[in-house]
Amino acid sequence: MNDLYPIKFKPIFKDKIWGGNSVYTVFGMDFAPLPNCGEAWVLSGYGDEISTVNNGFLANNKLDELIEVYMGDLVGEAVYDKYGNKFPLLIKILNSNDWLSIQVHPDDKLAESRHNDQGKTEMWYVADAEPGAQLISGFKQEMNKALYLSHLGNRTLKEIMNYEAVKKGDIYFIPAGRVHAIGPGLLIFEIQQTSDLTYRIYDFDRVDDKGIARQLHTDLALDALDFTKHSSYRTEYQPVFNRTVPVVESTYFNTSLIHFGIPVVKDYSGLDSFVILQCAEGECSIEYEGGSESLKAGEVLLVPAVMEKIQIIPLIETKLLEVYYPQN
Repeated sequence: MNDLYPIKFKPIFKDKIWGGNSVYTVFGMDFAPLPNCGEAWVLSGYGDEISTVNNGFLANNKLDELIEVYMGDLVGEAVYDKYGNKFPLLIKILNSNDWLSIQVHPDDKLAESRHNDQGKTEMWYVADAEPGAQLISGFKQEMNKALYLSHLGNRTLKEIMNYEAVKKGDIYFIPAGRVHAIGPGLLIFEIQQTSDLTYRIYDFDRVDDKGIARQLHTDLALDALDFTKHSSYRTEYQPVFNRTVPVVESTYFNTSLIHFGIPVVKDYSGLDSFVILQCAEGECSIEYEGGSESLKAGEVLLVPAVMEKIQIIPLIETKLLEVYYPQN
């Protein structure tokens, strides 16, 4: 059997009623013939939308086929024991030309009981933001079910949402149950559980080209919503040049930011997990025993769990998101 290596994948493009074209203009990803690209699924093991390998001798194989063959060597023994051939994370690039629907995702317990699926906890890294860009995360005031239902009935939901001014480099952690929406003018990397369960609460009264409004899930959302008001919703972190800075630690994924201009050696020998490297800015080369692989802005690389050491060499000043499955 040939040795595993850092794996790249072909993006899966999706046009959306709110989508833009930044995945092409910023990252050079050609989504033709679609009219726009609201979402690029750059690493997916969800449903029938399984990523296809784009480099090396495994090219044209599907991600789930790789897991079936390589098992824990690819994803980590604990990950394989828990998830089998299903990859536990879904990595997307989102580009919004308009507001996405105000929505919420169920947690694991609710998703399992209703849909025989898992919940959707996610995080956003803002890769780019136009001046004045906003998003919604959580409620701006103390909230409960009765007050929420009152605003729902009065069509005043927008008035109780927490609007955040957004800039490049901002991070938001969105646990299952937190109401949220992305506004226009944003280019976002989304790291999430492998799930596409979304309950739309409000869609800004939009209709498609046939005059049909998208389905809302206001009743389903009621039991999923976390009405807790938080003092802060943005994830605070302090980037340090040429240092790996942890930014999100959760039950489903840990994420760090690596901002560097000199070679970085990574020793993953103590990690029982795959590692995902997503390039937010710049370009670099991933050197490993047996070869090297390039990584440019927007691209994702899956480092197999069996690979203990790599060296990351920047071609210019570079920012990477480093994602792996949490260790017990």
